[in-house]
Amino acid sequence: MAIYAIGDIQGCYEPLQRLLKKINFRPKKDQLWFVGDLVNRGPQSLETLRFIKSLGKNAVTVLGNHDLHLLAMAANSTAKKHKSLLPILEAPDCDELIDWLRHRPLLHYDKKLDTALVHAGIPPGWKIKTALKRAHEVETILQQGDYKEFLKIMYGNKPDLWSKALQGNERLRFIVNAYTRMRYCDIEGRLDYDHKLAPGTQPQGLYPWFRLPRKRSFSTRIIFGHWSTLGYMQEKNFIALDTGCVWKGKLTAVRLDSKKPEAVSVKCQ
Repeated sequence: MAIYAIGDIQGCYEPLQRLLKKINFRPKKDQLWFVGDLVNRGPQSLETLRFIKSLGKNAVTVLGNHDLHLLAMAANSTAKKHKSLLPILEAPDCDELIDWLRHRPLLHYDKKLDTALVHAGIPPGWKIKTALKRAHEVETILQQGDYKEFLKIMYGNKPDLWSKALQGNERLRFIVNAYTRMRYCDIEGRLDYDHKLAPGTQPQGLYPWFRLPRKRSFSTRIIFGHWSTLGYMQEKNFIALDTGCVWKGKLTAVRLDSKKPEAVSVKCQ
């Protein structure tokens, strides 16, 4: 069995199929890990969602910010409508797809590979055991009957700094933002949402979350996406996989169960 992680698809179903052909993916034997943002912006979000769901246990996916927005659109009529997501909401299997999606985790961890999968990142200072517990707080809400109420208050940039004293919706909102929106932090770990370009362009005092000087180091490998201007990157224990397919870049996969991870990409139109 081979295990591949794949970057942000965002509804680019056709490049995904070309990439799977290029890596000789065997649906009944191999496993695919998706970094989230399966949908939105691209032309075939419905086809993408149906295909990944059809893979069953051979697909592992975490939730990205665009996936969460789809859940919010389905649950709350006041959520901003994205045209590329409307085919999902109008599909006969919409309820089934939404139910499947909201049962995906924010964070996945494979003990054998000592590898974590997340959409944007893990806050500096959180060890994997702690990170899994905090992800589970949100996952429990999303997978229960009151998830629609949470999705109504999910949006917002505050609080932007973690504290163990955070409670209720503020605590949940920070966890969601960290796992699905984080790029830069200040030295204290405060999240910055304004700067999205590649490292080196940010103001003094901001750091890519994975380079924060006060970051607690641990050996777990972290696979993430979300940051298309960062592109493909292998740095220490971190692998970034968003290579901007929906922006006419590439869709990238990397094999995780090999001695040396090597990237495989296809161009996107």
